[in-house]
Formats: sequence, C-alpha cells, structure tokens
Amino acid sequence: MANGIAAQAPAASAGRRMTMQKFMRRRSTTAFLLALPLIVLIAALVIYPAFFAVYLSMLDRAMENFTGLRNILFLLHFDTFWMVVEQSCIFAISAVIFKALIGFVSAHFVHNLPAKGQRKWRGMLLVPWVIPTAMSTIAWFWLFDPSYSAFNWILAKFGIAPISWLGVTSWARFSVILVNIWYGAPFFLIMYLAALKSVPDQLYEAAAIDGANWWQKVWYVTLPMMRNIIAITMLFSLIVTFANFDIVRILTSGGPVDTTHVFATWAFSLGIQGNNIPMGASVSLFMLPILGVAAFFILRDITRRGSTV
Repeated sequence: MANGIAAQAPAASAGRRMTMQKFMRRRSTTAFLLALPLIVLIAALVIYPAFFAVYLSMLDRAMENFTGLRNILFLLHFDTFWMVVEQSCIFAISAVIFKALIGFVSAHFVHNLPAKGQRKWRGMLLVPWVIPTAMSTIAWFWLFDPSYSAFNWILAKFGIAPISWLGVTSWARFSVILVNIWYGAPFFLIMYLAALKSVPDQLYEAAAIDGANWWQKVWYVTLPMMRNIIAITMLFSLIVTFANFDIVRILTSGGPVDTTHVFATWAFSLGIQGNNIPMGASVSLFMLPILGVAAFFILRDITRRGSTV
C-alpha cells in the first residue's frame, strides 16, 4: 500500500509539471505575462485616478461631506455646462474631420513622390507634431495678437479691416480649431502613409486594367484597404482632442465669456481656479459617456467588418 502511494506521488508531480509547461507554452499566457507590467502601470496611472475622480465628484465643495449625484445634477441645469458640451463637440468633431482629410491628401502626395524626396517631405510635414504643443501655441498666439497679428498685416495689404481673432466668439472658435488641425494633421499623415504602403500594387494594376480612373482607384481600392486604420486613427484623435487642454488654455483661456471652453479647460477653471475640486471632477467625468458611445460604434463597425472578411 505504501509502495503504491509512493509511486503515485512522482507521477502526480510529473503531471503537474507537464500541466505548467503546457500552460506556459500557450501564446495567450505568454502575451499576458509580457503585458502585465503595462497593465499594472495603466491601473496605477489611469484606473485609480479615474475611480478617485468619481469619488471626488460626490463630495461637497469643502470635500468633507458625501453628496452623491448633486454636483452632476447641478451641472445638468447649468447653461454654461451645455455651452461647454456644444463647444467641445464642435471643437473635437470638426478638428478630427479636417485632420483626417488633410492627412489623407498629404499622405497621397508624399506616397507618390520619388523615394529620395519622401524623407525630406516626411521630415518637414512632421515638424508641427514634433514641436511641443505649448511652444507652438504661443507662436500662434502672437500670430493672432490684435496689435501685432501677422494675419491682420496680410489682410491690411489687401485693404481688409483687421479681425479680432481671439476676441470674437466665432473667430476664437475658428482659431483654436485651426491650431489643433495644424498640430494634429501630421499624425494622420504618418499613419495613412504607412497604410498606403501596405496596399498591394497589384490591386491598382488590376483596377487600371479594368479602366478605373484615379478617383475610382481611391474609392474602390484605397479606402476599403485603409478603412480600419482610418477608423482607429479617428477614434484615437477624437479622444485626445476631447481631452485637449493646452491649446484652448493658452489661446483664449475659455474666453470670450466662456464660449471657447472645452471640458478640460472648464474643469480646470472650476476645480483649480475656482477652488471647487468636486465640481471640476464632475465636469471631467462627462467626457466618459460621450467618448464611450463614439468608441462603441467605431469599434463595433471594425469588428463587424473583420468578421465578414
């Protein structure tokens, strides 16, 4: 009896070793273990602050008493809040659309250049994206300055009256969107250029044999092959643009009369400058459902296309 038990022990140990070896050979396990440090870092820098922001939004101004959803309900009845929602949507959606269009056109331009000239143009067109945002935005602020505006100087040469770029709501909104497009378009350029280089030349040759013109090649070959990267890039840019802070803060600080505030700048204005941290946290949380809905529809569309291929 004892000999039988002693014989079973090594067999059980060997079986456990084989199970562990099989477990470690699985690609999903290896991938998880390699990604574990990044998961821990994200949890520490993103997930914990997010839950802490939810907790802060449920406190009173003195951060001593729990108030539940009172701050959020107050914002829903605050006219400035809905103006910030409108401005944030206009700012993010219009900027992302124009960045995608400019990036798509410029990517085709660079892609069709000779190989020797591509490096030079890629380097020049990436300059706006490489320069720190705060530094480049300060330069734009001087271009929009009412007294020394280079744009107004050019307009004066054509007999056009100077424009108060940052002092009128419509022009101030146009200005912050323009700067965001100038800064973000190179990101779309480099992503779309990489996608273009992955499209097989045989597809274009087949389309040319069938008599397709340039526009038909773009519509029936390029866009279907790039559709996923276009969707992912626009989603990523939408998230970053919605959370943008420095461009609006440096150019207008939310003015005139709070009409250019986005979620990030208004949350800073209420939470830090207004000494109302819970209210600022409540404002910042409203980005989550808006971006969540956008991410859901974009990712669902990508998954649906992937399942039909």
